[in-house]
Amino acid sequence: MNPLAIIGRTLIALTREAGAMSLFAWRGVSAALSPPWYWSQLGAQFLRIGYFSLPVVGLTAVFTGAALALNIYTGGARFNAEQFVPNIVVLGITRELGPVLASLMLAGRVSAAMAAEIGAMRVTEQIDALETLSTDPFRFLVGPRILAAVITVPMLVLVADIIGVLGGWAVSTQILDFNGATYIRNTVDFVTQWDVISGLIKAATFGFIIALMGCYHGYRSKRGAQGVGRATTNAVVSAAILIFAANYVLTTLFV
Repeated sequence: MNPLAIIGRTLIALTREAGAMSLFAWRGVSAALSPPWYWSQLGAQFLRIGYFSLPVVGLTAVFTGAALALNIYTGGARFNAEQFVPNIVVLGITRELGPVLASLMLAGRVSAAMAAEIGAMRVTEQIDALETLSTDPFRFLVGPRILAAVITVPMLVLVADIIGVLGGWAVSTQILDFNGATYIRNTVDFVTQWDVISGLIKAATFGFIIALMGCYHGYRSKRGAQGVGRATTNAVVSAAILIFAANYVLTTLFV
């Protein structure tokens, strides 16, 4: 066992995977932005990614905002700074927790579903049948999913921001004895347009990652049920890791 050989093989495998993923992403983006478009596929993905994910995103946001308000109040009470609860809640939700937590929930729901669906199509040779019928699988399968995710995830995050702030407001007014009108006024006066826009830019990036990982691992899944299961797991794990990495990079740029 030569340690240098193991390290070399690992680096070569990572480089090969990164190159394959980059080429896949380029083909997917090209298919999403150029005609012909399959509107039925695009509409179906809008429903699956956006509308059907609203309950999960909403519940995540309301409990996140509520817990954030309680924790900020507990920490602020040690320095007599309880009045800053609405300011920190809205900033944390719009810039960080809203985009990241909503995207992680979507990675577990949407990315896994994409990988399983496309992986099953690969296993049952439906993708080969599309190519036989002169239908580009990237335009029919990958492009609509990437385009729908990039558009709908920011919408979901905007809803999550509103629900998360309302969750913090509900806990603050019902449990922590804040005045409701004062809480809302402090929130509106403190938050800026860039706070919301920066979070939506993050959300669009995370949506691209979620769709890309689901399509990539599903499209390259191996034969058999084990291959589809492995592709689904890899899609969720890789999407979550890339979301955290992209969040750090974007936060560094937006500071």
